[in-house]
Amino acid sequence: MDEQADIAIIGGAVMGAAAAFWLSRLGGPALRIVVIEADPSFARSSTALSVASIRQQFTNPVNVRISRYGIDFIRNIALETGPEPMVPDLGFTENGYLFLAGSETAAQAMRNAQAMQLAEGTATELLGAAELAARFPHLDCADVVLASFGPRNEGWFDNMGLLAAFRGAARRAGVRFVTGRVSGLARDGARIAAVHLDSGARITAGAVVNAAGPRAAELMRMAHEDMPVEPRKRTVFVIDAPEVHAPRAPLMVDHLGYYLRPEGAHWITATVPDTDGPADPDDFEPDWHLFEDVIWERLYRRCPGFAAVKVLRAWAGHYAFNRFDQNAIIGRWPGLDNLFVMNGFSGHGLQQAPAVGRGIAELILHGGYRSLDLSDLAPERLFANRPVLEKAVV
Repeated sequence: MDEQADIAIIGGAVMGAAAAFWLSRLGGPALRIVVIEADPSFARSSTALSVASIRQQFTNPVNVRISRYGIDFIRNIALETGPEPMVPDLGFTENGYLFLAGSETAAQAMRNAQAMQLAEGTATELLGAAELAARFPHLDCADVVLASFGPRNEGWFDNMGLLAAFRGAARRAGVRFVTGRVSGLARDGARIAAVHLDSGARITAGAVVNAAGPRAAELMRMAHEDMPVEPRKRTVFVIDAPEVHAPRAPLMVDHLGYYLRPEGAHWITATVPDTDGPADPDDFEPDWHLFEDVIWERLYRRCPGFAAVKVLRAWAGHYAFNRFDQNAIIGRWPGLDNLFVMNGFSGHGLQQAPAVGRGIAELILHGGYRSLDLSDLAPERLFANRPVLEKAVV
């Protein structure tokens, strides 16, 4: 079966859904948009398996701006994606983010980042060890040289609520959602002539968007192109620590090598394995050993109350990791006039979806950015070997 569309989006999780939402909103009802998703349950999507957090404490100004846009969108989700039925609230928990530095070198980098963040309008505070211990008495701060804290506009929210809001608004605007796995891209010179599905269906479109998350590079290879994006597995643990009572604790990124945040009456924690590298895209088995072998000792050093702790459950998800510079790759792919990419978010895709979805829509419809300028993240930098580094990757 052949189908014609103006725009075909490959990948229907939060990034593809955000693009569909903004394209339908900015392009109007006459625009024929189709979103192709292999698993509409999203059970293994990075969106569903995210810890659903948002922060402004990045080291690159463009990422700060993207997240500032995102937090406004999240706060005003009912206005953004109405009318009825709409998502009234995404349960934003504004506990903040807390980064710890254990050396003077790291502390100076933190000072430099804070200066940039303040210039971009954030409320980032720097805390010495004594002030940190006074504000968060459950922490042992003896080895902390400096901490960076975002008391406002940072925290966590309902990941699937954001996805539902994008999808619902797009569907009401006439976007068509198709269940299917892409089996091939037919390339004709500098254009993608057709998208082939494993069902035998063939979709032609004026523009094609790669929103395939950790499988983005697989899709590019179908067009005989290489993209430095690969799945990286992250195991997240939900733990019970009955001796630690700090429900207003922020999401803490410890220089010891893990992160931790409250989750209701419990806690969420994860680390980056020392052997981190590309993962099997079908491997979603949690690495249970990481808690006992790596995380627990570090937690105990930071907070003796974690002496008594129990793992309640765990899950594994995949980052769409950009090994070139750990930053998003957004824009028209060089050498392919109608292929647009929104990939390689390295764990930050959920919080960046509102801004990036709008940006890719503006680029397709208007030929350039009209809200946030995302041109620093264009794929041309890969070919020019010009990294745009983000040093605060969690």
